[in-house]
Amino acid sequence: MAVPFIGAVTPGRRKLIGWALARSLSSTTALVVVYYLLPLDETATVTTLVQLLIGLIVVGAFGVWQVRSIVRASYPGLRAVETLATAVPLYLLLFAAAYYLLAQTEPSSFTQPLTRTDTLYFTVTVFATVGFGDIAPASQVARVVTTFQMVANLVVVGLLLRAVLGAVQAGRSRLDAAGRPPDGGPGPAGGG
Repeated sequence: MAVPFIGAVTPGRRKLIGWALARSLSSTTALVVVYYLLPLDETATVTTLVQLLIGLIVVGAFGVWQVRSIVRASYPGLRAVETLATAVPLYLLLFAAAYYLLAQTEPSSFTQPLTRTDTLYFTVTVFATVGFGDIAPASQVARVVTTFQMVANLVVVGLLLRAVLGAVQAGRSRLDAAGRPPDGGPGPAGGG
């Protein structure tokens, strides 16, 4: 059986897939726990927006570093799954934190008071382009940040996915050139 991103699923690879999924789930869980535990008690200021931009630059640098690690990985498809499972939640949680700070600073920034869960929900609905309309930006600043997120979403989905898929292909090509089959099994020389 073949799985997109990962390739053929052999009995030995099931364990690797299980570990990759466990690491992905634990990193996502850790990021969400940190989001709920962070002391986001300060008010949103220009500094907050600068911190959001710095956070997005860090996510971008993380993405570049991860793409390089995918190319060098023994199992590029599995590494790509782990990368996406960390980068996307980190990106979404940065915006959720920014919205939370904005909502705490100026409660009229949104159509209703927002908790951390509400801002995470709002961030995901904007990212998924669902837009239920139950929460909407009401102030100019909230609309600007939301618009920025919408544009950034296109960049994240387009560039990150393209970069990750390209890295998987490059990693598999590297493995093929080294005499290893694309499923990551031992090559003709028996190396693994």
